[in-house]
Formats: sequence, C-alpha cells, structure tokens
Amino acid sequence: MKILVFDIGGTAIKYGICQDGHLMETSECPTEAYKGGPHILETICTLAEQSLPFDAIGISTAGQVNPEEGYIIYANSNIPDYTGTQFQKILQERFHVPVAVENDVNSAALGEAIFGAGKGKDSFLCLTYGTGVGGAIIENKQVYHGSSFSAGEFGAIITHAEEKLAGTDPFDGCYERYASATALVKMVSAVDPSLTNGRQIFANLERPEIKAVVNKWIDEIVLGLATLIHIFNPSCVVLGGGIMVQPYILEQIHARIPQMVMSSFAHVQISSAELGNSAGLLGAYYLASQKL
Repeated sequence: MKILVFDIGGTAIKYGICQDGHLMETSECPTEAYKGGPHILETICTLAEQSLPFDAIGISTAGQVNPEEGYIIYANSNIPDYTGTQFQKILQERFHVPVAVENDVNSAALGEAIFGAGKGKDSFLCLTYGTGVGGAIIENKQVYHGSSFSAGEFGAIITHAEEKLAGTDPFDGCYERYASATALVKMVSAVDPSLTNGRQIFANLERPEIKAVVNKWIDEIVLGLATLIHIFNPSCVVLGGGIMVQPYILEQIHARIPQMVMSSFAHVQISSAELGNSAGLLGAYYLASQKL
C-alpha cells in the first residue's frame, strides 16, 4: 500500500510516499504561510495530483486539529485563515481515498512510538524543546487528545507560581518560559550576547559562566519532567527538538531525575528522539494506514 504523507510546518511542507513503514522518497516546498490556509490546501491538492497513484493520505500539521473530522480547530496568526481548513473532507472528495489528519507534535510522537525511540513501550510521553515546549501523550499506540483535542500542552505547566500569580499572559510562570531552547538563549544572552543559538552555547560549554547557566536551565527541564513523570507514570519519555542532540543535556537529566522522583517512578526511561525530521511523516503514515 502506497500512502502519501505530508508534514505541514510554518516554513516548509515536507512530503513523500511511504510504503510498509519506509519513506521511499521525500521532497519539500515552501509553505508560503503568509498566503493563508486556502493556499496551503491548494498546494496539498496540487502535490497530491502530482503524486498519483496512492491508497491513502496522511497529514501532520501545525495547529490544533480535530482528528476525527480532519480539520483545523485553531491556528494562530502565523498561518492566516488556517482555522477551519477541511483537509479530510476536501481531499477525500477529490481523491476518493482515506485521509488522516493530526497535529504535528502528536504525529511526531506517534512516529517515535511506532518506529523510533518509543517503540515497544506501552505508555509514553514526548516533549519537544524549541521556540516553546510541545507535548504529546501516547497510550497503547494512540494519542490521548483530551475533551477538546488539546491535551499535552506541557509548556503550560506552572513551575514558577509567583510569576504566574503576578502575570497577565497565559504562559507567565510556565514551563516553556524557562525550559525551552528560546529560554536558554535568553538566559545565556545576559552573560554573553554574542551566543545566539544552542550550537554556539554548547560550543562554549567549557566556560564556567556558560556552564552555570546551562545547568540552571537543565534544572528547569528536570522540574517539569519530574511533574509529568509523577502524573502519568510513563515507561518512557522521549525528548525532541534540535537542542536535544547535545549529549550533555541527557547525561545531566539522567543524573538528576532519580533525585527528583519517588523510587516507584524511577524505572522511567528518558531518551532522545531518533527519527528527526521524519517523525511527523511516519506518524502520519501510521494514522493513514489504520484507515485502510
């Protein structure tokens, strides 16, 4: 069975044909998000026409998704007029094949659960550290969506109560303000403004003043993880995002987590994501394959 898969991000649309769990060929094109939701839908239709024949379509996309009906519940201003985009309805009518649509973080988590770092695990959390902190909950190879398809907003865990109570923004005092890659860059810039990304920061890790900031940032990561481990009791937590390729982060998390959780939770395995940019495409493939 040939399944056409898409991963729609703010800057690029990755796509390809997946067969038997293997991506046969992949390409990408600019999202041109500023042109809005209708333009993205038409781009997907055009790419699908060029990729015929296929047996199903799987879509991983930015925004909040209703996976049962396959449309965008909510998207912020980064993609104008994306809210309400009816991928499933329109693509099924046009191509007469099953269509699966899921949020990008959930799709990536499913990809890792089935094919990557979470393979063989019963219960499994995925967190991505980038501009913010994204999250997904996998149980028995299925995404837990919550009552309005919005579960897994781990970046909104309150880790600094005083700032939360004094703040006005929904994310004041919350995990992603302190544990995201953006937060690390902001913290380090107070010490050395010339270090503007994670790669530069970790290249200077031997500097004591930089290492001190990185260690404080890792403490923030561990605070949130300890909370999630106690709530969900997962067998596995997978950490994604470009910053997580740095071995020092995972080494420090492994060293600190046992001191932060009860002994009955200490069996949890914490690992880096394995699939990189393919995770969303493979998650979309798995969801579409379940419709065949």
